[in-house]
Amino acid sequence: MAKRGGFPGGMGMPGNMNNLMKQAQKMQKQMEENQKALEEKEFTASAGGGAVQVTISGKKEVTKVKLSEEVVDPDDIEMLEDLIAAATNEALRQVEEAAASAMSKLTGGLGGLGGLGF
Repeated sequence: MAKRGGFPGGMGMPGNMNNLMKQAQKMQKQMEENQKALEEKEFTASAGGGAVQVTISGKKEVTKVKLSEEVVDPDDIEMLEDLIAAATNEALRQVEEAAASAMSKLTGGLGGLGGLGF
């Protein structure tokens, strides 16, 4: 007479757990590779019609600020500060968007964690 409850096939769960661990390790490796690739990229944004350009690395470090001569007005430093902040924030948003996109591609194929229904 068959036992009620448990997993079909008796000892089927350890094999599924092993596959799940392999998937998790593969995903972790891919995440590390994606992070390294992201850190090597640069993201440039501009403000004021290109008068201010800010470049940020994937590590979220400002690597370059470029100003056109006409935007450097000693009588209007506040405008220049605002343009630098706007360009920096846009470049940071681009970094975040790239990171989220990479993560979405990685987790998109997960398929409910191997059919466990999570």
